[in-house]
Amino acid sequence: MDRPELPLPQVHAFAVLAEELHFGRAAARLGIAQPPLSQQIARLETKVGHPLFVREPGRVALTPAGRALLPAARRALADLADGLAAARAVGDGRAGRLRIGFSASLALTVLPGLLGTFRERWPDVELDLREMTTAPQLAALRERTIDVGLLREPPDDDGAGPLAFRTVLTERFVAVLPADHRLAAQRVVDITELAESPFVLLPRPAGPRLYDRITELCGTAGFAPRIVQHAVEWQTVCALVGAGLGVSLAPASIRRLRLREVAFRPVEPRTARTRVAAAWRREDRSPLVANLLAAL
Repeated sequence: MDRPELPLPQVHAFAVLAEELHFGRAAARLGIAQPPLSQQIARLETKVGHPLFVREPGRVALTPAGRALLPAARRALADLADGLAAARAVGDGRAGRLRIGFSASLALTVLPGLLGTFRERWPDVELDLREMTTAPQLAALRERTIDVGLLREPPDDDGAGPLAFRTVLTERFVAVLPADHRLAAQRVVDITELAESPFVLLPRPAGPRLYDRITELCGTAGFAPRIVQHAVEWQTVCALVGAGLGVSLAPASIRRLRLREVAFRPVEPRTARTRVAAAWRREDRSPLVANLLAAL
């Protein structure tokens, strides 16, 4: 059986009149004249098929049908009010779900402060954090499975592609050395001094630009790194270095891992730096994304 449609103004008028039990007061509360209120109630009664109110001189009361309808009318109005509030919150960027991809090393730098600031300003937003290297983040942005990426060495932004980028910070590179390596005794390591050592690096597909940046630094120093082992995460790279498999070049934030078997030393030239950027879809007008960029 088809359910009758109950227009919201009629339901609202019914609920107010059921509370006031007086047509004049109910009409004033609704901001309408008494005749239109009577018409709304009459139309609703026609849809229900039974009187909802007893109308007697000096007395208005709910009928059994009216008493049966009132709880559902109140629930409908409350649900609508909740829905409107939720819609406004999402539209303002105060609620909803934001999917953020991030490179693991950023958990040691920008990510904790960013999340703290964002949660303080927008505590009702659900954050879905996904640890990913740079290339998978770019793919996930294009495939719309994340909303914002925080990544290293983003591609060049010509202003015309589907993704937009904003630099968040730059940081120096450090040499990652076994604690007993001869260069660990130095305060600063020139990249040229790493020429004879085997290297442990991230695989190029995980972050092509960062991989190329590191090999470019070695090339400028006059050698091609002899890579003996790859590892997807920087923590694994450092653990393998600590185990004596080789050395590496890594973003300076990696020093916060504080592994006993590993020494981290700043490198020369000081201009050897890596860039961290936020990435998002250029056409995305989500207030959640805008708020995250504001927090950055």
